[in-house]
Amino acid sequence: MINIGLIGYGYWGPNLARNFQKNHDMKLKAICDFSPDRLKAAGDNYPGVALLNSVDELINDNEIDAIAIATPVSAHFDLAKKVLMAGKHVWLEKPMTETSEQSKILIDLAEKKNRVLIVDHTFIYTGAVRKIKEIIDRGELGDMIYYDSTRVNLGLFQKDVDVIWDLAPHDISIMDYFMPFKKLTVSATGSHYYGNKITPKALLTIYMENNIIAHINVSWVSPVKIRQTLIGGTNKMILYDDNQPSEKIKIYDKGVEMVSTKEDLYHMKVQYRVGDMYAPKVEDLEALALETKHFVECINKGTQPITGGLAGLEVVKILEASKKSLEGNGIPIDLK
Repeated sequence: MINIGLIGYGYWGPNLARNFQKNHDMKLKAICDFSPDRLKAAGDNYPGVALLNSVDELINDNEIDAIAIATPVSAHFDLAKKVLMAGKHVWLEKPMTETSEQSKILIDLAEKKNRVLIVDHTFIYTGAVRKIKEIIDRGELGDMIYYDSTRVNLGLFQKDVDVIWDLAPHDISIMDYFMPFKKLTVSATGSHYYGNKITPKALLTIYMENNIIAHINVSWVSPVKIRQTLIGGTNKMILYDDNQPSEKIKIYDKGVEMVSTKEDLYHMKVQYRVGDMYAPKVEDLEALALETKHFVECINKGTQPITGGLAGLEVVKILEASKKSLEGNGIPIDLK
């Protein structure tokens, strides 16, 4: 049995607490939050769980094996470092840290302490994303060409991060999971027109090796909520619409072929292939429940999570570059 503590019972914390409590191989031991109202709400839902307002008291509890951190990103690094130094496993909300250097320090520390560090990129554990990964891995799409996503809605404005840091981590993590290729350059454009200097609408372009490109469109100022991703391959293409209650994935047997003509080798003839469309069955399991189970298995077996520190680092590197690019009005930033 793994005893786990939770820091932060705000927006996402209650979802974590519920899934930790439901897992038969895990026991939710304590919840820590600075807000008396939040602690009261936690106590009402989990009467047998210790309620704390001291982070140090939670971290120094020798009976706790792991701690989940569900706080603003500005607190992630210091808290995760303390937890790892105390010899405990870490569940860390996305994005992993504010800088890639901080992420690298946590990765090295987790390895040194032989502890599991998981970053909560929840979408990786959804049935739709896992099904798409399966389709890609068996080569059904052919060679990858592009990743094109739109994640827009009206609100919620954040006080400490722009829309890229708020919404894009979902799509960046999914893109990296589907396309584990070297990321070369990042360009980000956007504007802040509400007087708070925080960008509410942005377009992120990511250039990868093998001439693969990704466009990620994010917004807090859209009149409608859209959650659509197009994934293009040389053989087939996928439409992933997370707003759909069923048939979230549609696979199209469509493509473009460039053929040289005998008359002029320097002119290419474009041919379009249009075939069938089908929607594969997707497992209807809660992603957080599956992620919690995966976390437990990694702790018990000493293995690396699918969304471990290295996956979290890749996301932070792109977010970090996007900030520099925004400040330079879209200037391309090379990734190290």
